[in-house]
Amino acid sequence: MKTNASFWKDMELLIQSSSIIIDRPNHSAHPRYPDMIYPFDYGYIENTISSDGSGIDVWLGSENTKKLTGILCTFDTLKRDAEIKLLLGCSAKDVETIIEFHNMAMKILYIPTPEV
Repeated sequence: MKTNASFWKDMELLIQSSSIIIDRPNHSAHPRYPDMIYPFDYGYIENTISSDGSGIDVWLGSENTKKLTGILCTFDTLKRDAEIKLLLGCSAKDVETIIEFHNMAMKILYIPTPEV
């Protein structure tokens, strides 16, 4: 379907043409929940806006690239809030670890980048 291909292409263009700000480095604690330790670098894409008013969230995996691995859709049932998080340079194991991290507090849907 052309619409799907266009979506992924435009997401890749956004990522490749933007700066990524890491505000929660690997192994740092969540600001409100000190027992939640970030397993990878976590931040946002500069000059973007997400549903919470801040930049589009990103996880940088172990492959150390800006290649889009997939999108994580999160739903916080307590806050009644939904967001997306882009996974960049993530191995299959990285994806599992990130999903596990979010599963502590949220419902998760992972959409892998389609093979081209």
